[in-house]
Amino acid sequence: MKATLKLFLIIVVAAFCSCEKKADNEEVKTYIDKLISGEYVAFEMPAFTPDDIPALLEYRDAASIITSFPRNPVSSYSQQECRLGVYVLWTVESVRKVENGSYDLILRFPSQNSVIALRETHEFEPVTDEQSHRELSRAYYEWWYSSSSLAVKMSTDPLAGTKYVWH
Repeated sequence: MKATLKLFLIIVVAAFCSCEKKADNEEVKTYIDKLISGEYVAFEMPAFTPDDIPALLEYRDAASIITSFPRNPVSSYSQQECRLGVYVLWTVESVRKVENGSYDLILRFPSQNSVIALRETHEFEPVTDEQSHRELSRAYYEWWYSSSSLAVKMSTDPLAGTKYVWH
């Protein structure tokens, strides 16, 4: 009887330990909550690290519109709103570029704006439709959960295989 109970406990413990855990990151959750509520008042991107990327990616598909978020101070483009998921992916891009030591960072901003545009055009035309958001989301998810090492991930543009670029 005791052997059966021990075997049962071992199986239960192993089952709970092997379950995929959802990223539990209070700093990311607070950041997202403040973006949603319009209470994020900092003028710069947060200092997240690659360890925060899984928690950030949980919000990659969020379609809600935010209006209070850090904007690159050198940009002349007046961006009044952004999809939360797109902004979160821009935040991930910030982490990637900071980690990679990118020369084109301004403060922690990875590009001029949290706006995507078509790669092959000469004129800036923001792309804001749901399909482009889905493609952006998929590209970042596949990039992060690829089998590449962290160093390779940080030096690889997740949008390289898409028709989109950050503006």
